[in-house]
Amino acid sequence: MRLAIIALLACTAPAHAWEFTPGAPCLLTSPPGDVAMALTYDPTTPRYTVSITAPEPWPQSPLFVMRFDGPSARQIGTNRHTLSDDGRTLTVTDSGFGNVLDGMAEAGQVVALTGDVAVALSLSNVKAPLAAFRACEADIPVS
Repeated sequence: MRLAIIALLACTAPAHAWEFTPGAPCLLTSPPGDVAMALTYDPTTPRYTVSITAPEPWPQSPLFVMRFDGPSARQIGTNRHTLSDDGRTLTVTDSGFGNVLDGMAEAGQVVALTGDVAVALSLSNVKAPLAAFRACEADIPVS
């Protein structure tokens, strides 16, 4: 009986999922974990950012790559990334993120790589929050 109760409680525990927060900027965040990913979009600039925070500092490296693993595997890279003061957060800012958003929509996981460090994030349960993030421009009045 105890085992059945424990199993029932496990099934009713809240699942950690990707979350969309509307606003200026709009925000899409990964579930809590050792690695955190946040995407922002500010339609007033218009600018996108992706920030990936790792448990240890990222190495200095001339290239940052995002690999999307899944049926339509793809890989994109840039040399326009920056590191936070403590080196744990890597950020890329750009005026377009179509490749990132398409990769997230089609993949099962994203792997962020720079230097000899690679961190992976599951993309399960990202579809609905990602769709809301993509539509956020229409929801924000621009003055």
